[in-house]
Amino acid sequence: MEQQNGDSVNDAHSPDKQDIGKMDYGCEHYRRRCKLRTPCCDQIYTCRHCHNEFTTALSNPKERHELVRHEIKQVVCAVCETEQPVAHVCSNCGVKMGEYFCNICKFFDDDTTKQQFHCDECGICRVGGRDNFFHCKKCASCYGVALLDNHSCVENSMKSHCPICYEFLFDSVKGTMIMKCGHTIHYDCFEEMSKQNQYRCPICSKSVLDMTTIWQRLDIEVHATPMPRAYHYNVQILCNDCNRTSEVPFHLVGHKCNDCNSYNTRVITRVNNQQQ
Repeated sequence: MEQQNGDSVNDAHSPDKQDIGKMDYGCEHYRRRCKLRTPCCDQIYTCRHCHNEFTTALSNPKERHELVRHEIKQVVCAVCETEQPVAHVCSNCGVKMGEYFCNICKFFDDDTTKQQFHCDECGICRVGGRDNFFHCKKCASCYGVALLDNHSCVENSMKSHCPICYEFLFDSVKGTMIMKCGHTIHYDCFEEMSKQNQYRCPICSKSVLDMTTIWQRLDIEVHATPMPRAYHYNVQILCNDCNRTSEVPFHLVGHKCNDCNSYNTRVITRVNNQQQ
């Protein structure tokens, strides 16, 4: 690029020049006008996800690794191919390397419809608009304002892996949600779990769906299916929903908790002092 004299450089850095190439560069993860020089392996990738997808698929386990975003020092402008220290605007051609830029996360993105914002307590950038989220210190993550004072806190719940696909949730690019029990999961994984009629949290086994109608149907089925005399004995059960124990008649259909009326229970032991 021929921008050696002062007038050329000043012209290149003018506001109308900064938008050149906006949304024209990037990868499947982000629209941005730069690439990253990764300090871990000294290679060029468009984003950390591109890097991680490649390196975690390497055949040699010793070579597999993930990029630490905060350690990035150098970027390459996608418009003029100039390598330079991390900055919002290219030092050579003057384009913004990302309409949104976070110097803490070394994060660039031209698609500002995501409403990106940096959360100091999370230590990373989030999407969805700062005013639409709050940071829960116990859960150690940002949640939608609808969950403010309206969710079960589980310490560091977001700093864990999705119980279905096992991807780390804290910095996942996929949408996440908090279940009734307080554990977190990807939206897509939760939907797939529901389609498979799996109503219990894979971590704590509590019911995560409204099971009222199902429990009512089981009530009807239990009453309509008397057990043979050989099965007239009681069992002690533990309820996964309220964590209380009950003594109830054995039944092949299910065992209803005496405290919360849930059928999400498991048998602990048979009570032996019953008539056979």
